[in-house]
Amino acid sequence: MQDVPYHQIRATYDDSTVTVYQAYSPAIALPALAAGRFVPPFKRGRMTWVKPSFRWMMYRCGWATKPGQEHVLAITIRRDGFEWALSRAVLSHYSRDVHESRAAWQKESKASPVRVQWDPERDLHLRPLPHRSLQLGLSGEAADRYADEWTTSITDVTELARTIHTHVKAGDLATAASLLPPETPYPAIEYRGR
Repeated sequence: MQDVPYHQIRATYDDSTVTVYQAYSPAIALPALAAGRFVPPFKRGRMTWVKPSFRWMMYRCGWATKPGQEHVLAITIRRDGFEWALSRAVLSHYSRDVHESRAAWQKESKASPVRVQWDPERDLHLRPLPHRSLQLGLSGEAADRYADEWTTSITDVTELARTIHTHVKAGDLATAASLLPPETPYPAIEYRGR
């Protein structure tokens, strides 16, 4: 991955949808899979973080081994919803390079239902890379739109995660890499939260 910009959204997407990942316990994942959308006990009242990067999701859930994150879900959402969220996103933390003041950031944060966080992208051994991967936090109106309007399908990719991890542990990185979902740079759009 030469010359990858420090901040770049990389995702699996087509003309109308983009795939994001989340990991949940069976109690949340199985009803969502059965319904094809998020249903209780999924809680809309808390921030839900979606990740376009499969490898970053694997870092977060430990290849689907961490308690409460045993099921990895690939959620296909509408691109117009994803871009709606990006256009309203505020950085999850104050940055003097982005915000005119801490008070201005706090005001923006209170007004927005979307947060952006940039974390180091990961290699197959889950070691940090020198560029960042997007996490998008959805709350309030954004979480409702995500659950009710944007989600077009939910797929369980837990076995894929475990298969890739088996190849990584065996030292077969070529096979592991060949199984990764294809992620390419997302088209540049104007959004806040860089």
